[in-house]
Amino acid sequence: MHATSTVDKASDPVTNSQQMPLSSDSRTFGRAFGDIKEGFSQRELWGHLGWQDIKQRYRRSVIGPFWITISQGVISLGLGLLYSQLWGLNTPTFLPYISTGFIVWTFISGCLTEGMETFITNEGLIKQIRAPLTVYALRTVWRQTLMFAHNLIVVVIIDVIFFSSLSHQYGLTDGTCGPGTPICHPGLGWYSLSAIPAFLLLAFNAWWITLLLGIISTRYRDIPQVIGSLIQLLFYMTPIVWPIDQLYGHGARSGMASWVVPIVHLNPFYHYVQILRAPLIGQAVNPWSWVVVGGITVVGWALALLAMRNYRARVSYWV
Repeated sequence: MHATSTVDKASDPVTNSQQMPLSSDSRTFGRAFGDIKEGFSQRELWGHLGWQDIKQRYRRSVIGPFWITISQGVISLGLGLLYSQLWGLNTPTFLPYISTGFIVWTFISGCLTEGMETFITNEGLIKQIRAPLTVYALRTVWRQTLMFAHNLIVVVIIDVIFFSSLSHQYGLTDGTCGPGTPICHPGLGWYSLSAIPAFLLLAFNAWWITLLLGIISTRYRDIPQVIGSLIQLLFYMTPIVWPIDQLYGHGARSGMASWVVPIVHLNPFYHYVQILRAPLIGQAVNPWSWVVVGGITVVGWALALLAMRNYRARVSYWV
């Protein structure tokens, strides 16, 4: 009698559906949003991990993380002086341009390259503790933010040294601003505070980039190599070590403006760099750059949420 009731109970579809659900709710946007919300709320965890990464990198060093500032300052000074002489540019205005561009690019490329490896490098923690995937993404973004803060010291020092050249309207090519100047920049002013929301927007983008590329690269390990090669190419295609001002005016490169400038504006990295670099050195930001960055932010977060919805639970098996 007992055996018969057990068999009947096992064959009952209603009882089976109550004991063992036929479908899981893990692949839902609710779970994806929950992971992001819970991960962001654990600020103490990802903040501590990011800071420990910086301390571990410069362990037993006397100067510590300020080596980041020194190395960035040396690179900016050397290339700024070299290219200003090679291209006949005004050093007091070009040196802030190239140094700030380098620092912003370092933050963007760092979030890309390290973001792709974020889940792979955290393999041990992912398998040992139960924590939202967002924690590891924010760990990477926070580490890059700390490095950017150290590099920002270089921008402050350069702006102070060349404040007399940046505090009024100027041209990047010869330092003057007049009727013959192709592009006239307004100089440092109150609008330079727009660099704060610009950086917050960049960090917000770095968050979804780390989540999306981290998931893709964990599944397909060749992706980091491909994107790493493209980053090098995009660095030279983005106006960082060369100013777009050179394409205007009456110089030898003036004829290239008609086809090079549209290509530059199609490069999303240019807009990401420009919304933060321009206010830091007294340049005006084209509103189109904000539109492009805002549009990419919306589309990028939609793709990241889709990836989190479908593959969040599989990352622990892929690492």
